[in-house]
Amino acid sequence: MTKRIGTEVSLAVADAVKMAKPDVISAYPITPQTHIVEELSEFVANGELDAEYIPVESEHSAMSAAVGAAAAGARVYTATSSQGLALMHEILFIASSMRLPMVMTVANRSISGPISIWNDHSDIMAQRDIGWVQLFVEDGQEALELTWAAFKIGEDKRVLLPVAVNMDGFILSHMIEPVVIPEQSVVDGFLPEFEPQLKLDPADPVTFGPVGVPEVYLEAKKQCEVALNGSKAVVKEVLDDLNKTFGRNYDLIETNGNTGAETRIVTMGSLGESVMTAVDRMNGDGREVGQIRIRLWRPFPAEEFIEAAKGAKRLVVIDRAISPGTGCGPVAQELKSVFYGRPDAPEIVNVIAGIGGRDVPVSDFVKMVEMAEKGELAETYTLWGLNSDA
Repeated sequence: MTKRIGTEVSLAVADAVKMAKPDVISAYPITPQTHIVEELSEFVANGELDAEYIPVESEHSAMSAAVGAAAAGARVYTATSSQGLALMHEILFIASSMRLPMVMTVANRSISGPISIWNDHSDIMAQRDIGWVQLFVEDGQEALELTWAAFKIGEDKRVLLPVAVNMDGFILSHMIEPVVIPEQSVVDGFLPEFEPQLKLDPADPVTFGPVGVPEVYLEAKKQCEVALNGSKAVVKEVLDDLNKTFGRNYDLIETNGNTGAETRIVTMGSLGESVMTAVDRMNGDGREVGQIRIRLWRPFPAEEFIEAAKGAKRLVVIDRAISPGTGCGPVAQELKSVFYGRPDAPEIVNVIAGIGGRDVPVSDFVKMVEMAEKGELAETYTLWGLNSDA
């Protein structure tokens, strides 16, 4: 029977992983993702989940064990955050280069220094080029269901890549939300049993991850890029299937508010809900403002974003990370590249907000729009909350 419960989002993610029936969970605790792997360890210990649970000595080891297990043909899951994701850095490239599907939840948290356990997107933005499919979720229901979608995307024989599901640390990971959990049979109907396409087999020996001499290295990297770019169509297919199965309306890019407005706010992650409230408030006051929400970060769905932004005169792009030395945040960089040279390109103004977990109330997004429409935001980027004027 389908259950509607109030639960911590991290525990909902653990339920989603259990229902995906992984063979191996490779885990190391780091705030704020620890509750996920703690709950999974209990599922394994009490017999609710038949999986190998590997408690490793570091996040580097967690990803190394995940790579080894995936290469042996297992359905693999892990989770991490912040400094843990940074410690995995070396191995993240190996997972994608070896075309090993696995799923990792990233409970997004600020990167040191100074030390911060609070939320922003600086951890995953430092890993933009690892060759993984990367999704962002906005609420607990989405975190639950996109976990199943992530397994289905990565394991598709047209993709065969690892998938990272990003959810904001604390702001989402530790929030108590109502979540609808379907019956196991429904999940089984959506997510088929894993049939590994590439695996180590003593009966048919092969070598994985050998030295890439100059004559093959370029071709190997190009192959991974082609696979990642091609995964966008599969992500779309899987989301369409998920929508039919669970009655959702997920897409690569979503719009809210006045879809023909000259000013639109661009979001990614849980701040999107606050922006949605701000947009509804402004629309209720007779002001034409819209919202564009990014769900798929890598590969970036440029064509879909251009369509969603059609008719906009300006985009107020909210970034949750600083990109030192570039003149704007990572999402704004992406969009400036997407619109470069296009005659219909909107003005792109960048607000970097919520860094290190700093609060951004709904009223602040209203103020951002007002300043953007008056031309009062910086030409490069505005660090929101840096002083009393913002």
